[in-house]
Amino acid sequence: MARDDDSTDGAEKKEGKKGPPSGPPSSSPKGPPSGPPSGMPMGMPIGMFPGMSPPSSAPPQRSPSPQVTEAEPSEVAEEKLEQEVDEKPSDGETEPTEPSNIQYDAMGEMIGKATAQTPMSEVDALRHENESLRSAVVGATGIIEEMDTQPMPPIVGDGFIVPAHVVGDFVRIGRQLQREGLSHATSGSISMLSLDEPNLVHMTQQGASLGQLDERCIISGRLGEQAPPGVGDSWRIHTILLAVTSLKHNGRAACAHLPAPYSTAMSLEQDLFVLRPVDSAGKERFDSVIIVDSDDVAEDDFLRQLSEGLQQSNCKAIVVRGGGIYAVGADFNEAWDNAAAIEHSMKISYLIRLANIDD
Repeated sequence: MARDDDSTDGAEKKEGKKGPPSGPPSSSPKGPPSGPPSGMPMGMPIGMFPGMSPPSSAPPQRSPSPQVTEAEPSEVAEEKLEQEVDEKPSDGETEPTEPSNIQYDAMGEMIGKATAQTPMSEVDALRHENESLRSAVVGATGIIEEMDTQPMPPIVGDGFIVPAHVVGDFVRIGRQLQREGLSHATSGSISMLSLDEPNLVHMTQQGASLGQLDERCIISGRLGEQAPPGVGDSWRIHTILLAVTSLKHNGRAACAHLPAPYSTAMSLEQDLFVLRPVDSAGKERFDSVIIVDSDDVAEDDFLRQLSEGLQQSNCKAIVVRGGGIYAVGADFNEAWDNAAAIEHSMKISYLIRLANIDD
């Protein structure tokens, strides 16, 4: 008896040393288990065991996913894409074209929305800014005009007074003539008959720059008398041309001697005695401008030719060969206009000759 117990205890000890079984025990070592593992809790149905189902039941089916009330943006995009694919026409069908004005309508709608979203305060600010800029430009223009028309003192002479506005006219027209290139440096001279004193002539001093005149550059004298000191040899030419011009303008006359480059260049052609404008604007102003020679001619004959040539040129301008233009008019503005017009026409004639164009 003692041996049996000992053998039994020894067998149990050997089994305890081997450790727990690695799998469920089976009656047949070769076949699969015929039932559930022996470790299943007692009383639990077979179908309730995780991952297991009764042998007679059907295989598990995937349950439908619950409906989402609010679709995610990516899902919405996928649904729209599927709808567009479904709505595409088949190979035999053609997709109807949309009218082209839809794009213009969309663009107009966008512009309207942008305009509607613009605050009115920004529009008011832009309007205020425009008004400020306009005021600044007007102010700058006024400053420039004041610089060009600076107040000048009157000139008190021997028995006469040259008013301040007359001195200002000399300064203004002198700057304008030099600015337009009709005179340069100290070349050129201007004169006018006085409207307050009969036979009184005001003329710029010899060597005075027309662009920098002031009251000290104006010298006065009377017609038919000797030239006042400082006016130079051009005094007699100015007085003759002023006398002829005053007959046409009821006692008013102004004269400007200007070495305009194109008119002077055209007059140097020895076989040319008359300048005729070729442009339409010049033809409306001048029929012709006489060229007078000053070389090898006595002074009295030269003055007589100037008087006759000015009358033939409709009392507007005359050209001395190589000596520039003598333009006349009722006032400084008209004399300046006549000089600028004939110079512009002679510039066109000169360019036509350079281009070898038959006029």
